[in-house]
Amino acid sequence: MEKSIEKRIPKSLIWLCVLAFFSVLNETVFNVSLPDIAAQFGIKPSAANYVNTSFILSFAVGTAVYGKISDIYGVKKLVLISMMIYSGGSLFGLLFHAWFPILLVARFIQGAGASAVPGLIMVIVTKSIEKQHQGKAFGMIGSTVALGEGFGPILGGWIADYVHWSYLFFLPMMTLVTLPFFLRTLPDEPMKKGGLDVLGGLLFVLGIVSFTLFTTHYEWWYLTNSVILFIGFVLRIRRAKEPFVEPALFKRRRFIVGVFVGGILLGTVAGFMSMIPYMMREVHQMSTSLIGGGVLFPGTLSVILFGIVGGSLVDRQGARFVMVAGLLLLVMGLFIVSLFADRSLWIISGALVLIFGGLSFVKTVISTIVAGSLSADESGSGMGFLNFSCFLAEGIGIAIVGGLLTQHRCNFPILPIVTDVAAYLYSNLTLLLLAVVITGGAIFMIVFKGEEASLDINRN
Repeated sequence: MEKSIEKRIPKSLIWLCVLAFFSVLNETVFNVSLPDIAAQFGIKPSAANYVNTSFILSFAVGTAVYGKISDIYGVKKLVLISMMIYSGGSLFGLLFHAWFPILLVARFIQGAGASAVPGLIMVIVTKSIEKQHQGKAFGMIGSTVALGEGFGPILGGWIADYVHWSYLFFLPMMTLVTLPFFLRTLPDEPMKKGGLDVLGGLLFVLGIVSFTLFTTHYEWWYLTNSVILFIGFVLRIRRAKEPFVEPALFKRRRFIVGVFVGGILLGTVAGFMSMIPYMMREVHQMSTSLIGGGVLFPGTLSVILFGIVGGSLVDRQGARFVMVAGLLLLVMGLFIVSLFADRSLWIISGALVLIFGGLSFVKTVISTIVAGSLSADESGSGMGFLNFSCFLAEGIGIAIVGGLLTQHRCNFPILPIVTDVAAYLYSNLTLLLLAVVITGGAIFMIVFKGEEASLDINRN
């Protein structure tokens, strides 16, 4: 009996969830403060959004790296090292926040440390928990992350309004209190032979960074450079003995579709969420604390419930059912925001509940589908690459939306119901993001049409 319980929820997973709470908290606390940072440094939204983009880019790279080398160095060593990097980057940002370039470097270091958490959580789930219980485990993780997302806007808004946004760097250092628990609960693992394809990873990361710069500045040489780097990456992983990403994974349709659709949907919602503080400030003249506590908090907190429900529904009703439900919630929420961008704040806050709920369902389905397509020895690199791709997509989504906010290319009337000139840009951007969500959902449904049994891998 004891072995069965341990197989369902290992103690290490519980403490990693605690660390995940602070990791996500660190991202959302800065989200509501982006308009304040832009005002202090006199910069445009496209530049201010790099406070989050720099964190997410290093976060994405780290998830792939930690997942890849977890089989070599063991989970315990990597968690301890990453916590030191995370806290060190936070201290660096707190001390030198007055210089914007240093602020970006500090956020990059933070992401490099915090990125160990999602990658290693996925490894523990896929290796330690039976497939028929993985939906519940991913739902538990999603709920814990949602709790961090829920408290993030409130804490971020309150600290930015009543103290100063720079003190947000202090919060991640609280993760050091979990150090004794990890030392006691995580098993010591002997080092194994293996290596990391540094060149392959570098080519991929530089390609993503170059593409992200293109989405912000729209200079074609960034795109050309990105294509060249991606070609080099493909050639590299085909020749390397231990490639950064196993080429065999790209031959599996379930894996590719899961990663691709997950990237589209998560990146789109991340870009949308980065727009909300600017919209609330410009259209509704709201304070930072009210944006976090009054507008974003109900939605982020509701993800706790949606995460639990989504995990159970995947196990009982199947992945396809939950994906359809998640897509419908996303579409309804985005459409409501687009229609009522200049109307009641309560309508927008209610729509965000739908959007966060749909996102929670989608995350659970994508994680479950990809995990089910991997063998035990592929779990580290496969789930690491999933996290890598999704977080990179979030960073790109935030950068794209920041660029569109700065360029004002969507600032014209489309929907007759939107009458406030200041709301045109935000309403139209939401419509554009809605179209992207529908496209991503359509790709998923077309590819898996007629494969209900194959999708419902965890259904009892």
